Amino acid sequence: MTTEATLPSTSVSPTTRQVWTRARGIALALVILLAGAVAIAVIRSDARHGTLDPRSSDAQGSRAVAELLADRGVSTRVVTTLDEARAAAGPDTTLLVAVPDQLTERQQTSLHSTTSESGGRTLLVAPGSWSVERLAPGVVADPAKSLDSALQPDCDLPEARRAGTVDTGGIRYTTTHLRADSCYPSERLATLLRIPSTSGDGDTVVLGAPDILYNDRLDEQGNASLALQLLGSRPHLVWYLPSLSDSTAADSEGERDFFDLLPSGWLWGTLQLFIAAALAALWRARRLGPLVPEKLPVAIRASETAEGRARLYRKANARDRAAAALRSTTLTRLAPLVGVPVTQAHTPEVLLPALSAHLRGDGQVLHALLFGPPPGDDAALISLADQLDALESEVRRP
Repeated sequence: MTTEATLPSTSVSPTTRQVWTRARGIALALVILLAGAVAIAVIRSDARHGTLDPRSSDAQGSRAVAELLADRGVSTRVVTTLDEARAAAGPDTTLLVAVPDQLTERQQTSLHSTTSESGGRTLLVAPGSWSVERLAPGVVADPAKSLDSALQPDCDLPEARRAGTVDTGGIRYTTTHLRADSCYPSERLATLLRIPSTSGDGDTVVLGAPDILYNDRLDEQGNASLALQLLGSRPHLVWYLPSLSDSTAADSEGERDFFDLLPSGWLWGTLQLFIAAALAALWRARRLGPLVPEKLPVAIRASETAEGRARLYRKANARDRAAAALRSTTLTRLAPLVGVPVTQAHTPEVLLPALSAHLRGDGQVLHALLFGPPPGDDAALISLADQLDALESEVRRP
């Protein structure tokens, strides 16, 4: 009596360790991306705190220039709404717009209509193509920024000639105004423009970079000289810092689409996420190495495999494929027994003569048995299997 060894049941589900091994690379990448995003957010929040604010003593604040202007009798007033900025504009006032690109289209148009008739000076700090064409019509911002920071005046504007070399390198501009002063050129494009008003003594100054207003850059080059001359030409300075509390901006939000309400860095953040996802996909889709043989987690008898395949054939009513499989296996086993190469086992012209000579049987009967049409029903299929088994037994008989 033989006893069959019972194999321990083996689960094919991945264990916790295997799941962690597969997922730890992605988890580590996500942690690094999250940490980088938090670090960038913290750095940017610290760097932008008090930026261009005349009340801030941070490195990129502008308290130093406000104090120097106060010593020269110029008063500085900070406003955060468009209504206050328009009300303060006048012939004895310099209106500084710290972040022109933050204004909406309606705000920019409204502000320009006021400043063009005020008779005072309007100074736009680094306006991009989004705002400069409405705040200073006739001026176009070049998409390529200046590669140089310190530039020479190279113009007849008295303020620029007295200041000399200044850190104005930034956004470059072109203009169609014939009376405009184009100063501090970088590759033949100006980084500072002074455009006289068509009515009155007012003018508009377009500054390509805010560096001359920063606390930590004021003592370099001729930055302080140019800043004090541009901002101190009139007794009053109105420093306009656009904010989200601006009622005019709130009224015009209904005309802005969803993308206008998103932060300015959303596009780069989304692009970084797409790049990270693409890299993760490429990493996970890398080419696999050669196949490694492994032991099956369970033992499956050959008879069970044959029975399972037979059931599939029967369920699909595929008697033709079942008969072809039986005949193919029989031909492969018979060929070496009668001296025919296995490569020619399925060639009737080669196999049948050798088989007939070995058995001294009828070649037509053998041809119908080995290469005939598929059986028409299950009984014929069973009969074919019995005949093939009997044929192989007869050939193997000494």
